[in-house]
Amino acid sequence: MKLMRVGAPGSEIPVVETDSGRYDLSSVVDDIDAAFWRDGGVRRVRDALAAEALPAMDVEGLRIGPPIARPGAVLCIGQNYAAHAAESGDAPPSVPILFHKHPNTVVGPFDDVLMPPGALAMDWEVELGVVIGQRCSYLTTQEEALAAIGGYVVSNDVSERDYQIRDSGGQWSKGKNAPTFNPLGPYLVTADEVADPQQLQLSSRVNGEARQDSNTADMIFSVAEIVRHLSQYVALDPGDLINTGTPQGVALSGRFPYLAIGDRMELSIEGLGTQRQAIRPS
Repeated sequence: MKLMRVGAPGSEIPVVETDSGRYDLSSVVDDIDAAFWRDGGVRRVRDALAAEALPAMDVEGLRIGPPIARPGAVLCIGQNYAAHAAESGDAPPSVPILFHKHPNTVVGPFDDVLMPPGALAMDWEVELGVVIGQRCSYLTTQEEALAAIGGYVVSNDVSERDYQIRDSGGQWSKGKNAPTFNPLGPYLVTADEVADPQQLQLSSRVNGEARQDSNTADMIFSVAEIVRHLSQYVALDPGDLINTGTPQGVALSGRFPYLAIGDRMELSIEGLGTQRQAIRPS
């Protein structure tokens, strides 16, 4: 099942996409937010689909918003692909590296990404996003971790590398938190429809030129291990977003120029769709 949110920022309508079309979920759920996962939203949507009780929804011409609303937390894993760690000049980590993004960085998959004033080193990062479906703490097994996942999304962990490295003060989050720095979507695919999150091809392009081309099989820490590990340090809530790391092929490698005003990014993950953004001034 593919879940979407369409409409102007702050006024998005929840939508479900199936093989037979797209349907308005407003009569069934208020939004695809924490309450959706906490109160059995997936089950209610499935019941409504089975009863053919949902009106068709034409999204043509409408803005596609992020497929989750107001995540309570955006948790990010750094250097989770060995080749990306190498191109960054670092050894692969022995434990997952955690940093945070502000939830207000999350925007729609086709919204513009705004360059902060004076920024010189903006970078793209295609990532598999994991949306938590139930509250969990101190998970003991990877099987428990997978059971806590609500779904998967395409996520762009946009970064400003000068802020991240030169101005870091020893942490990365300054380079990760500017408004619009986390385009998400176009839709969320529920966990039951992703047979193996460690077998997904992911790629990025800038102005039509290939940048990243990898597979989640190359992750150092699997999706299941990331969720299990994080649950030892933070209570994960329904609707929280976890960005699981990016593969090699970013501008930080020195092989490509950093983003400039007018550049266009295109990011895809197998089975999860494609998102596109243009770089605009703030």
